[in-house]
Amino acid sequence: MTRREFMLFAGAAVVTGNVAAVEAKIPRIGFVLTGSQQENQSLLDAFRESLSARGWTEAKDIVVLDQWAEDRTDELPAIVKELIGSGVGILVTAGTSATLAAKRASATIPIVMVGVDDPVSVGIVESLGKPRGNATGLSLTSSEVIAERLALLQELVPGLNRLAVIVRDDPGLDQKLQDIRSDARSKGIEASMLEATTAMALELAFARLRADRSQALYVAAGPLGPVKRARIIARAAEARIPAMYSFRIFPVEGGLMSFAADYPDLFRRGAGFVDRILKGAKPAEMPVEPPRKFNLTVNLKTAKALGLTIPPAMLVGADEVIE
Repeated sequence: MTRREFMLFAGAAVVTGNVAAVEAKIPRIGFVLTGSQQENQSLLDAFRESLSARGWTEAKDIVVLDQWAEDRTDELPAIVKELIGSGVGILVTAGTSATLAAKRASATIPIVMVGVDDPVSVGIVESLGKPRGNATGLSLTSSEVIAERLALLQELVPGLNRLAVIVRDDPGLDQKLQDIRSDARSKGIEASMLEATTAMALELAFARLRADRSQALYVAAGPLGPVKRARIIARAAEARIPAMYSFRIFPVEGGLMSFAADYPDLFRRGAGFVDRILKGAKPAEMPVEPPRKFNLTVNLKTAKALGLTIPPAMLVGADEVIE
């Protein structure tokens, strides 16, 4: 190697080393979502756009590493471990299962949760006002949301007094059931809790709601995967029962109606938590926030198939009507 060749080689090595050093200093954010990228890309887009609006340029100021479990919750621990191994400084986790996986994997890496049911009861934070640990962010369901869903069902089904509630054995289930029972009781509604963790259990749940002559259905589980969603929607149609869902994807795919948090808004606000943490805020000192925006989605085609007339005031108040 000539002296000139050596100098060129050394210069290239210095440049490469400097680039690597710069890249190493750019904060890495791990983004974990239980569902599929095909169905949920808009949520990642909303998160990235909100970061950009706050002055963070991807690949220059930050790097977002997104991972999707494709509805296989058992893979979440490995996904989180892989992201931690890649050097992420913040984890953004969508849903209870992903957040629990992150919490179990690290007690020090800041976690921004998005859309977690009752994060106190499942042990993610000590309290909503003072999380204390390494996690904070946005919760999902509240007793007020449940009350609004039941009120909408009462408006749709005058004289409603027998309600079937389909649930899964999700983290935080006990508190959710307590809130549903409590509000249903206050409205004079008898709520039957039907756990449907398997396809067979779901068939039995619909057989029971028919036998009980339930007048309406509240699907508290979700958003589930596409196969499970399709099965629930189909069974509700066969039973000719009005159903309220907790996620917009259900009426979009043929369910009757949903009253749900505006998920893009949650992810935009999640970016605000990340922004504050990158600027030095500590998750332990950042109160968990509830949803601020909710959307009522009504599938008019499904209502007509069930022989239901949607009250005019409900249609006027709906954020989205699918025809």
